[in-house]
Amino acid sequence: MQRGKFISFEGSEGCGKSTQIRRFVEMLRGEGREVVLTREPGGTVVGEKIRHLLQYDPEAANLTDESELLLFAASRAQLVRELILPALEAGKWVVADRFCDSTTVYQGIARGLDTDSVRRINAFAVGDALPDLTLLLDLDAATGHARAVHSSGPVGDRMESQPLAFFEAVREGYLTLARSEPERIAVIDASVGIDEVSARIDQVFRERLKR
Repeated sequence: MQRGKFISFEGSEGCGKSTQIRRFVEMLRGEGREVVLTREPGGTVVGEKIRHLLQYDPEAANLTDESELLLFAASRAQLVRELILPALEAGKWVVADRFCDSTTVYQGIARGLDTDSVRRINAFAVGDALPDLTLLLDLDAATGHARAVHSSGPVGDRMESQPLAFFEAVREGYLTLARSEPERIAVIDASVGIDEVSARIDQVFRERLKR
C-alpha cells in the first residue's frame, strides 16, 4: 500500500489556520481521500490532557520554558506513534494543525532556548514522521494577536497572554525557518481575503504534491 501524505499548517495566533484547515480537509475528502485531522498539542487522550495543562490550567502559570518544551514534545511523541504513523502506513492523509515547527519557533526562537537542544528533542519525538508539505500562514504580529484575543473572548490561553514582542519573534522565526527549508515550507500571505488564501493553498498543494 502506498504511504499517505502528511501536511502540516503553521502560523502565529490569529492567522486563520482553523478556517483554512477546515476548507483544505473538505477539499481532500471531496476528492475521495481518507483524511485524519489532528492538532498540537493534543490529538490523543494523553495529548489533550497535556494541552489543557499547557494552555488553561492556572497551576501551570509558573511553568518553566524547559518544562513547556518537554511537554510539547511528549504530546507530539504520543501523537506520532498512536495516530500519525499508523494513519500514513494505512495510506491515509494526515493534516495537522501545528507540528514540530511550532516548537522550533515558539520554544527555540521566541523563548530563547538552545536551538540545538530543541532540534534534538524534536527529532527524538517525531522520528521519521516529518510533513511532506508545511503551509505557513503569514500575518503581521499585531493583526494576528488582535484577532486571536478577539476570537477567544474572556477565556484566553497562556500563549495569547504573551507580549507583542513575543509574537513578532515568532513570525520572524517562522519566516527564517521557511527560508531554510523552501522545498517543504510554503509561505502563504494570510493578510488577504479568506477565498484568496484558500486559492493559494490549493495552488501550492497541486504544484507540490500532485505533480
